[in-house]
Amino acid sequence: SQLQNKQTALKYLKAKLAQIQIMQKDQELAKVRGEVLSAEWGSQIRSYVLQPYKMVKDQRTEFESKDPGAILDGGIDDFIENYLKYKTKK
Repeated sequence: SQLQNKQTALKYLKAKLAQIQIMQKDQELAKVRGEVLSAEWGSQIRSYVLQPYKMVKDQRTEFESKDPGAILDGGIDDFIENYLKYKTKK
């Protein structure tokens, strides 16, 4: 009947609109999140060497620090500055 067809069409329409909203939300989240890298061997951002010598090296910018203790305690301002310089050069 015409009433059943209308109800079925409205169900499909609601489902389609919900799917479009989900896709739009996913796209917005992807913009906010940025580039996503897989966590696999060789994709690390920094290397920490604590023995036999002490060094922290940023793999993207080639910046090195001789004080891993300060870096591990949260003092990564130098790394952030060098990364920002690196990104503006690109």
